[in-house]
Amino acid sequence: MSFLSPAQLKQYKDKGYVSPIDALSKDEALEIREEIELIEKKWPKELEGLGRNYIHLISPIFDKVSHNPKILDAVESIIGRDILICGTTLFIKNPNQKGFVSFHQDAKYIGLEPYNWVTAWIAVTDTNEENGCMRMWSGSHKNELKYHNQKFDENNLLTRGQTVENVPIKDTTPVILKAGQMSLHHPTIVHGSGLNRSSDRRIGFVIQSYIGSNVNQVLGKMYVQQARGKDNYSYHEHVSRAKDLMNKKDIVTRDKANKELSKIFYSGSNKIGKY
Repeated sequence: MSFLSPAQLKQYKDKGYVSPIDALSKDEALEIREEIELIEKKWPKELEGLGRNYIHLISPIFDKVSHNPKILDAVESIIGRDILICGTTLFIKNPNQKGFVSFHQDAKYIGLEPYNWVTAWIAVTDTNEENGCMRMWSGSHKNELKYHNQKFDENNLLTRGQTVENVPIKDTTPVILKAGQMSLHHPTIVHGSGLNRSSDRRIGFVIQSYIGSNVNQVLGKMYVQQARGKDNYSYHEHVSRAKDLMNKKDIVTRDKANKELSKIFYSGSNKIGKY
């Protein structure tokens, strides 16, 4: 059993995130990277743009990670036993590219209420300050949602380039992870990440997010899987798990899910970004 310790739960409550948590072995992390690079080679552009989302629906390896008992134990410690997987996302920063993630709060545009949910950020490669790890503004989850400027920056890995301005960098903490480790963060903590200045890819696989079954999607429709417990509310569309890579039926499901996700992320916006 891998439930969070009292000290880890206190860190999450006080700071809005907890890390590092040992989730996968180095070999399991490498298996994920190899799966990504296999898809990139055999099915070019499938992981670009909207295709970086819902990857667990078209890959048994990503499906296995999303349902990993060690990860689910840690998540259960925070949101309870009735757990749904409502989305996954790849955040890849290649060397010599200018990709970054502006400071933001996940809850701002995702439409999941109440906030009985948590995001798991799994390091597929070692993640540090040189290659653009996340930085957390500790304690910012205790305040109301902040104003976000929608910048639509070309190199921003977020949908709208949503940005919380004037975040005091000196008050943020780098989330340094070894491949296979993860962090869990609260829906309303302010966080972001900088450029990859290393010579290798920085890859994060993000379950965004694990939600309690009592969490509704107030802006649109979500495609979910039952990870643990029961769904006594039936707010969402349940879908089956991937059995083989890039199955045609699974691709159709993923594309439907991404179409609905795009509507959610751009709700109220008169402009659409590449993600």
